[in-house]
Amino acid sequence: MTPEYITGMLLHSLQTSILLAAPMLAVGLIVGILVSMFQTVTQINEMTLVFVPKMIGVALALLFFFPWMLQIIIEFTTSVFVNMHMYVR
Repeated sequence: MTPEYITGMLLHSLQTSILLAAPMLAVGLIVGILVSMFQTVTQINEMTLVFVPKMIGVALALLFFFPWMLQIIIEFTTSVFVNMHMYVR
């Protein structure tokens, strides 16, 4: 195993983890901004009001993006197992 191969594998694993986390993080960010705007307009300063809509938004995003995420992680795992002979050397 060369250092270039290890670096490439690390880069591929980081890209995969970012792809898997991005939809939920984006939905959480958007819902958080919308709830904060609602709180600003109505002058409700309750800190716990943000958590329930964020949790619901992230759960819905997880349900919606789960097939795509499963496909991404299966492709990554398959590539790891196919190239296992490169790791064992």
